[in-house]
Amino acid sequence: MIVAEFARDQWYVAAFSHEVGRRQLGRTILDEPVLLYRTEDGQAVAMADRCVHRRFPLSESPSHLVGDKVVCGYHGFTYGPDGVCVAVPAQQRVPRTARLRTYPVVEQDSFVWVWIGDREPGGTLPPRAPWLAQSGYTTVCGMEPLNARYGLLVDNLLDLSHETYLHGGYIGTPEVAETPITTEVDEEAGVVYVSRHMADAACPPFYAESTGIKGRITRWQDIEYHPPCLYLLHSRVAPVGSPLPAADGTDPHAFHVEVVYAITPSTGNTTYDFWAVARDFALDDEKVSDFLRESNRTVVLQDVTALNTLEQVLAREPDRYQELSVNIDTGGLAARRLLAKMAGTPRTEPAVR
Repeated sequence: MIVAEFARDQWYVAAFSHEVGRRQLGRTILDEPVLLYRTEDGQAVAMADRCVHRRFPLSESPSHLVGDKVVCGYHGFTYGPDGVCVAVPAQQRVPRTARLRTYPVVEQDSFVWVWIGDREPGGTLPPRAPWLAQSGYTTVCGMEPLNARYGLLVDNLLDLSHETYLHGGYIGTPEVAETPITTEVDEEAGVVYVSRHMADAACPPFYAESTGIKGRITRWQDIEYHPPCLYLLHSRVAPVGSPLPAADGTDPHAFHVEVVYAITPSTGNTTYDFWAVARDFALDDEKVSDFLRESNRTVVLQDVTALNTLEQVLAREPDRYQELSVNIDTGGLAARRLLAKMAGTPRTEPAVR
């Protein structure tokens, strides 16, 4: 079954770093309304996005910032970045219980991560996507809201055979669906790996236009999924016949694209789909950046349309509907199992046929 339960006590991407500034930003994560902003010295702050008085959203106008404090736009209750109320209208005494929940924040690899849960993260840190803020790569990115449960997006990204059918003309070619996958699960680290290596494949427009390759390609798709939030697709393309990567890991004859998705559940049937594409070629070519930004957003929106439709289908079907899973679903089923375990609802997925 598609995982719908939330895994708490985990890091989730709340925003790209460039989205968080000196204006309040509201996001709902795991059903919790979260207010994001930066203090005057640039620190990202995350706290509950509801005034303790009458629950007016602090991210909504006319709520506003005064220095590092946020003033509720309804009655003027004022909060510091630590969530403590420092001013109440028409009285000197501030009730001791007048404070908002704050969330631990880590800013890393162009993302603002927040810890959603009841315990403190301790030494736990979010997984990395270093290419997004690393010299030698140029990145384009965006976020599209999804009116579907987050498990549908996890399923979608762990089975890239859908590229052939849903994304033909952009990233899909026949070879993607025709090539078998390999799947490995690191149970101790809680990471799912799915790989598909195509020795001789058509070059889809996404790569032909951005790299300039005219003929057929060797195409590798190596996925790492770090549940619950981070998905990494290491994509390698090279003209057929090009040398393979060297033993030391260098690979000067290929083009590399790091596709990153942060899958953040908003509510039970809505999701934030953060995406980024980092490349190690044509670093200063704005035309390539514009092309990849528009092409990948188109691909993301094709997924959004399909998954929004699937959500409506799931909402109408009986609880005991039996779905069929095949070999291409092996990675997605492993991801479901890990997510259910993290959410505290472990279960056994049916075998593939």
